[in-house]
Amino acid sequence: MIANHRVHPSASADTSDVTALAERIDALLPQTQCGRCGYVGCAPYALAIAEGHADIDRCPPGGDTGAAALAAVAGRAAKPVDRARGVPGPLLVARIDEAACIGCTLCIAACPVDAIVGAQRRMHVVLPSLCSGCELCVAACPVDCIAMHPAGRDWSQDDADAARERHRERNARVTRAERIANRATTLGTPAGVVPTAAPTEARAAAAAAALARARARRHAVRS
Repeated sequence: MIANHRVHPSASADTSDVTALAERIDALLPQTQCGRCGYVGCAPYALAIAEGHADIDRCPPGGDTGAAALAAVAGRAAKPVDRARGVPGPLLVARIDEAACIGCTLCIAACPVDAIVGAQRRMHVVLPSLCSGCELCVAACPVDCIAMHPAGRDWSQDDADAARERHRERNARVTRAERIANRATTLGTPAGVVPTAAPTEARAAAAAAALARARARRHAVRS
């Protein structure tokens, strides 16, 4: 949850100064896009710090070292990461149980860095070299078939830079899809054309159908 109190801005109110500071802060963040800071990605969190709306202790993936670096750039007092938002630790990556996966695509939609591949009603796979360890797919999975495992490596600056670009591309893709869906809704459906479900409704329907198939399979096994 985003705190209600306001931290004094680190830069002047000039927009260009705030933007420049936000970019410097964003460059220090790990780009896991996990949302534990209370924002929907690293860039919005960086902007909130620059504008004085958020403190520098909200990024567990960056650890205490990262928080100290943020404090130095933002001109704030150094402090450790707020453990209520998560405990810093080694990189974990998601792994999908192939036998339990129902192909609902909800984990693909939840992944902020496009690290999961698959198709509807087909088994999905996490690409460990791209997984940022955000854990957002774990909560999205309706059959609890995703678990986090030690990556056996560190999250590097190259990883962060690549994740930032994939996140930007994903956001642009989602925005385009929403714009097209909104335009179709605004213009209405031409006569004689059967309307299709909105993307969110379609995913929900697919997930419900997948769950029904999974329950049927379990029932068959137990019988």
